[in-house]
Amino acid sequence: MGSDCRFIRILSVDDHPLLREGIAALVKAEPDMSIVAEAEDGAEAIEKFRLHRPDVTLMDVELPGLNGIEAIKQIRSEFPEARVIMLTTYAGDAKVLAALKGGARAYILKRHVHKELLEVIRAVHGGQKRIPQEIAAELANHAADDELTAREIEVLRLVAIGNGNKQIADQLSIGEATVRTHVGNILSKLAANDRTHAVTIALIRGIIELPAPYAPPKSG
Repeated sequence: MGSDCRFIRILSVDDHPLLREGIAALVKAEPDMSIVAEAEDGAEAIEKFRLHRPDVTLMDVELPGLNGIEAIKQIRSEFPEARVIMLTTYAGDAKVLAALKGGARAYILKRHVHKELLEVIRAVHGGQKRIPQEIAAELANHAADDELTAREIEVLRLVAIGNGNKQIADQLSIGEATVRTHVGNILSKLAANDRTHAVTIALIRGIIELPAPYAPPKSG
């Protein structure tokens, strides 16, 4: 810790150098905070946290290798008092819930970083939690939904990359009838019209991600 207990020491974690540079520029202008370290992926974030013990960590959800949600879980398993703010391009409720369960204290959409970041850093450093209104609304919209089981998510991932029922059955060593049952449950729980609609909903909500060759490039 610095000599002044009000001085906020920050670890910035994002695989986009331009975003890290933008955050550093915002922070540099503030007299009560400083970037003490940066990281490009989840594994490096854990190493830098151990080394610098920052007061607040800014963690991108989507990171190469170990993602931000897994990184925060590992950090908080060693340092339960770690205060982490998650940064993301998406407002999908599944990722938000996972991050909050993992111990995130706040969530910021990247498009709002310039107008919200400094205030949220100070709030989290002061012990508060912050969730943007649009993300809170998304969480509320799906609060009563039945969650997909781990197996249903597995099936949906295979559907998303173009597998038919027989291929899914072969890959998971289950019967085609069981796959059909899982698909039916998925459509019902997501209120989807068909398999393509289910995949679209799941991607938007952050329930599944497409593997790298299929994924659209990240923005922001």
